Amino acid sequence: MYRALLDRDSSYESVFYLGVRTTGIFCRPTCAAKKPLRKNVEFFSTTREALFAGYRPCRRCTPMQPEGSAPAWIEELVAEIETDPARRWKDADLRATGLDPTRVRRWFKHHHGMTFHAYQRARRLGLALGHIRYGEDIMNTAYDHGYESLSGFRDAFGHLFGEPPGKSRSTTHVVVTRVLTPLGPLVAGATDDGLCLLEFADRPMLETQIKRLRKHMDCAVTPGDNPHIEHIQQELTEYFDGTRTAFSVPLVVPGTDFQRRVWAALQQIPYGETRSYEDIARAIDNPKAVRAVGRANGDNRIPIVIPCHRVVRADGTLGGYGGELWRKRFLLGLEGHTELAVKQEQLPLAN
Repeated sequence: MYRALLDRDSSYESVFYLGVRTTGIFCRPTCAAKKPLRKNVEFFSTTREALFAGYRPCRRCTPMQPEGSAPAWIEELVAEIETDPARRWKDADLRATGLDPTRVRRWFKHHHGMTFHAYQRARRLGLALGHIRYGEDIMNTAYDHGYESLSGFRDAFGHLFGEPPGKSRSTTHVVVTRVLTPLGPLVAGATDDGLCLLEFADRPMLETQIKRLRKHMDCAVTPGDNPHIEHIQQELTEYFDGTRTAFSVPLVVPGTDFQRRVWAALQQIPYGETRSYEDIARAIDNPKAVRAVGRANGDNRIPIVIPCHRVVRADGTLGGYGGELWRKRFLLGLEGHTELAVKQEQLPLAN
């Protein structure tokens, strides 16, 4: 853990916190402050333990906030955008509010994969798509969302969605946003029918999963929010607090027939229990398809809710996990599998 602290290793985020005896402050392992000597450091598994030991949270790395939390200046800016989504913010507007356009652009690029101006454009067009799908006039929609000409709106709309506004009334619309958890931010996506995406924001497969979603659903994906995302935010908070053992949010799970059978079997694994890949293969009446079960497990686009973390090897070790093994360890520990959660030698924390 001290080595991870020296390296500012982000894979240890939420795994431990450190208290510095000489300052009385506790930090994240990635804190940018000067690194203390080993003899002056003690480690805690939760912020609660650090607080009860008499340490106060660091103001620089803010360990009491979930990893990925937006700073106050970003929250204020996003609130302004939501108040008037049709407004086109320019660099001069950002400077007028005391914000550095370069800093804003970097934050959006890092956390949303797009620049601030691209985020604004996608947000406007996503709202416009929603209005068109519910029967509103295309010309009125264009002007209401900040476009000065119908041709400009058509060009921007076609560039983002791949088709003109008039053909989009039947298009499935997936809105995506970040959901913060103790394991880092998740990218949540939902349609009017239910949740269809809940991937860890740092997972290399995230872009591939979104492409597959577009292919399966022939959908448009834009930043936004909807009641199903609010629903899963609340249920995840309860789950990580230890007060929820099952999820009720409606799910949309496009995939092959085999994948859907595997994902349905995963949802039958009770909280606090695990199954092997062989168990899942038998549960879907295909006992020889163990490897295929493993692939379908990895293709799950809604982890935690569809609990692929509850599938382990026949010998009791953890096996793989798309969201990284330290997260699988955390989830199994949260659900009561303390001994199982520390059996895997490849985990970052020593036994």
